[in-house]
Amino acid sequence: MFIETESTPNPATLKFLPGRTVMGPSTADFASAEAAGRSPLATALFALPGVEGVFLGDDFVTVSKADGVTWQALKPQVLGTLMDHFIHNRPVIEGKADAADEDVDPADAEIVAQIKQLIDTRVRPAVAGDGGDIIFRGFRDGVVRLQMQGACSGCPSSTATLKHGVENMLRHYVPEVKSVEQVTV
Repeated sequence: MFIETESTPNPATLKFLPGRTVMGPSTADFASAEAAGRSPLATALFALPGVEGVFLGDDFVTVSKADGVTWQALKPQVLGTLMDHFIHNRPVIEGKADAADEDVDPADAEIVAQIKQLIDTRVRPAVAGDGGDIIFRGFRDGVVRLQMQGACSGCPSSTATLKHGVENMLRHYVPEVKSVEQVTV
């Protein structure tokens, strides 16, 4: 098994591509070992000293490291853990994820559908290329609320991505959108 590694715009995060499906069309973001309980893969990665975050994407895994830990030391351990997990065909996730709460006015259903379609078709593929994801969390009074995950969470350029990229694009296609805010969970 060969696992490719890619850098991301976030220097504390690396993207690992095992050459197979990891989560398929869904994603899972774990900010701590405690939160990773339903994922044997994320739990195994958090057992490595220095791992601070794990994001599971369609066909990739992003791992965030702690300050003071070098990729030179951590990367071989992550590769070994991933290889062991996939060679032994262990499950990535057990059980179902809780549905995310969305704050929307039912009267805005048509606008929300447009926003979600734009995010799914134009934004998420680009963000996934950088080892992350962007999740719709709400729309009220012209404000779109989005959550950055994976490599994009805590990335120095995430605010610019939201404000200059996503906000401008949404305002162009959906005139009801006034601004975009980042939500942290």
